[in-house]
Amino acid sequence: MCYHTKQAKTARELEQRFAATFAQADDYAPHDQVSGFAHPLTPVIASKAPQRISLMSWGLIPQWAKDNSIRQYTLNARLETMREKPSFRDSVQRPCLVLADGFYEWQWLDPKGKHKQKYLLTLPGEVAFAFAGLWSDWVDQSTGEVQSTYTILTTGADTLMAQIHNSKKRMPLILAPENEAVWLAGQPLGLNEVALLAHQV
Repeated sequence: MCYHTKQAKTARELEQRFAATFAQADDYAPHDQVSGFAHPLTPVIASKAPQRISLMSWGLIPQWAKDNSIRQYTLNARLETMREKPSFRDSVQRPCLVLADGFYEWQWLDPKGKHKQKYLLTLPGEVAFAFAGLWSDWVDQSTGEVQSTYTILTTGADTLMAQIHNSKKRMPLILAPENEAVWLAGQPLGLNEVALLAHQV
């Protein structure tokens, strides 16, 4: 799964990497570790505006939700079942890029996970990349406020991640650069894989 990310790049660095304009650059601050459980606003490129980087809240709230409590369960969506789950199926046609430069995972050192080793996973050079995600605009009926939210897609772990995330054997779906526009356009993805580096923390 993926609940903790690293977003240490500046707004300008993200603009240059993704050839997009940061709509709320003054409201963005880089962080070495971001917890999804706090439902933070993080940089996202949504299919509705592929040339714009926006701040969206982590934890997808489907349009039909009565309140935002569901978002604690929607930080991630399984690629294999996203079309079947009520929380995600209405957003399958709303892909997005979730921008980051790393994510954290904990390796279980015993069968019950009482002892763990923390790892930071990055691309070579710690360059910025995009997780595949889905987004939704949710209207708070009590205030009329529109909240833009997202989830990060996960898939089966590759060889490296199966050793690190050895309890669930899952990993976030990281897009190769040539697949980013393909994903945003809602087209089928190729099989290009990215090479992750693991750093003990």
